[in-house]
Order: sequence, then structure tokens, then C-alpha cells
Amino acid sequence: SKRSEYAGGCAGMCVDLTLFPLDTIKTRLQSQQGFYKAGGFRGIYAGVPSAAVGSFPNAAAFFVTYDCTKSLLGAGGVLAAPHVAPVTHMLAASLGEIVACLIRVPTEVVKQRTQASPSFTTYHMLLATLREEGVRGLYRGYGSTVLREIPFSLVQFPLWEYLKTLWSLRQGHTLYSWQAAVCGAFAGAVAAFVTTPLDVAKTRIMLAKAGSTTASGNIPLVLYDVWKSRGLTGLFAGSIPRVTFISVGGFIFLGAYEKVRRTLL
Repeated sequence: SKRSEYAGGCAGMCVDLTLFPLDTIKTRLQSQQGFYKAGGFRGIYAGVPSAAVGSFPNAAAFFVTYDCTKSLLGAGGVLAAPHVAPVTHMLAASLGEIVACLIRVPTEVVKQRTQASPSFTTYHMLLATLREEGVRGLYRGYGSTVLREIPFSLVQFPLWEYLKTLWSLRQGHTLYSWQAAVCGAFAGAVAAFVTTPLDVAKTRIMLAKAGSTTASGNIPLVLYDVWKSRGLTGLFAGSIPRVTFISVGGFIFLGAYEKVRRTLL
């Protein structure tokens, strides 16, 4: 478990920082005021300190919870059967997300707000959020983040495990790290695209003015608003940078995760 949290943490941090500009572009595409008013291509690393601080503990928390849950559930009786494995992976991934979001959400709120108003520094944005809304403000959008992450994990992890099994059966031996990573990238891309509308809702909720209806975090309402004003393109705003970020990220992340884990074994 110590091994996997270190592997997960290192891999997560590499990805978040390398692909940060894509994330900024995505946030600005999804913001209420639109891409150019939110900063366009300027200050593309706005909010990076927040991502850097949150990245390692967030990924570590996920993998510790994921691995522990998987071994706990897999150890005893009913859930140990091979055909129930996807259920175990789903439960483990969902729990992993709920725990990881305790760290992810505050860093995400500060990061996204800084990305959408690049004239502020990360530190000023943190202070402004605390001043206006207190610690609760830092957890604005916790529900929508978990709600985005769980369907994402429910698609990504079972699909990842399935593709790995399929490929290893076909070639008659276990996969190399890079092959596991290719499966991860593909699974991530599919999951990323499907869950983009939930991601748009989360971005809108985190960026909304304190006290506005959007800020209250009613996801169906936010989605309906986006649909009314921008149609289907609005619901899938930022899907290209999101899919790119997650598939390239998934490749590096899961590849590095498998590699570090095997090296440390």
C-alpha cells in the first residue's frame, strides 16, 4: 500500500503539471463568461501552484483507498469470485474518489477560479475564497465533483481491467507496462467524453458567484441552463482538451503507476 500510494502520487503529479495548459483551456471553454473573457490563451499556467500542492496527496489517497478496498473485498467470500471482479473494482474506485475528493476539491476550486481570472494569483484567490465563503467555499462543488468522478470511474476502471484481460489472453502472457497504459488511455478517453457534461456542471458550480443559483450546486438545473443557452455544444464544451488530457494523462499515469509498482516490488 505504501508502494502504491508513492507510485500513484508520483505519476499523478507528473501528469497534472505536464498537461496543465490543456486543463486551463478546458476550464475557460466551460466558464460562463466564455473562453476569451476568461483569459483565452493568456496566463496558461494560472492556478498551477494549487494543482502542484493537491496533486500528490490526491492521487495517493485515491490509490491507497482503491487498493485497500480491493484487497478487503476480494479477500472474503462473495466478492472474491472472478465474475464479480468488476463490481469490486467499481466499489473500490468509487470509494477511492470519495476520499480523494476531500483533498481534490479545495485545490480544484482555487485552481479553476485562478484559471478563469488570471489577474489573480493562486494565493490571493485562496484568501478571497476564504474571506467570502470560509472553508465551506473551498468545498463548493464537492457533490458535483464526486458525481462526475463516480460515473467516470465506473466506466474507466472496469473497461481498463477488461481490455487488459482481453489483450493478455490474446497474446498469451501478462501485459507489459506500456500495454496496460494503452488500455488505460483508451478507457480514460471513453470515460472522459461521456462524463463531459458533468464536468461542465462542476466547473460552472465552482466558478459561480457566491449566493447565485448556480452556486447552490443543483446539477440538473445547471445542465438545463447550459443546454438552454448553448445547446449540445455547451454541454460538451472543453471535451477535446478533456479527452486529450485524460487519455494522454491516463497513459503516463497508469504506465508510470505500473512501472513504479513493479520496480519497487
